[in-house]
Amino acid sequence: MRHFVSIIGQMRYLMLFLLLFIVTACGSKPTPDPEAQIREIVAATLAALPKSTPSPPPSPVPSSTPVNLAGLFCEYQFCIGHPSDMAYYDVSAVTSNQGTPSTYQTGLMAAYSGNLLMQLMWQFSPGAADPRFLLDLILEDGLDTSVGTPEVKLVRDMNVVYTSITTTATPILPFGGAAAWTCGDRVFAWKVYTLDEASPPSLFEAALDRFTCNR
Repeated sequence: MRHFVSIIGQMRYLMLFLLLFIVTACGSKPTPDPEAQIREIVAATLAALPKSTPSPPPSPVPSSTPVNLAGLFCEYQFCIGHPSDMAYYDVSAVTSNQGTPSTYQTGLMAAYSGNLLMQLMWQFSPGAADPRFLLDLILEDGLDTSVGTPEVKLVRDMNVVYTSITTTATPILPFGGAAAWTCGDRVFAWKVYTLDEASPPSLFEAALDRFTCNR
């Protein structure tokens, strides 16, 4: 009996020891630092944010063109000069039943002022070295008459034919000039009606001087 009481006493001491150990262990656990936890949350949030896209480098400012656009017609992959108080309009788009404008391959333009009437036409004609066929086409049968022998010359590797003309197309503009030339895979023809017979050659030279085409 005494032995049994002794065992119970020992068990009580053991349970008391375990209870004290548990309380001591729980009391020794460090309390988390709120500021440290906040720093960790902020760091994790910043790490999860998407990275911003870098700004593209600034585009260079385009330099001004050295070409004077006054009195210059540019369309259908060619440019040609004309008096600055006039402007070409698309005759093909106006006269066609479908309102079909000119194209790279064929076209007809006109410009008019009180003392000038100009026409410009072109056709796709690869390999055509002699542009006379288009010169004959731009001259109106029964209205335009070539004067003298046509002048043939090479201008910036373009075969050019020019002739002075008289015309009865309009009584107020009886004189004029007409020309045709080859550039790339197209043939161009130009014509002007004027008040006097002296101005057509200089008008054509001014037009051709600013002429360029994509080849």
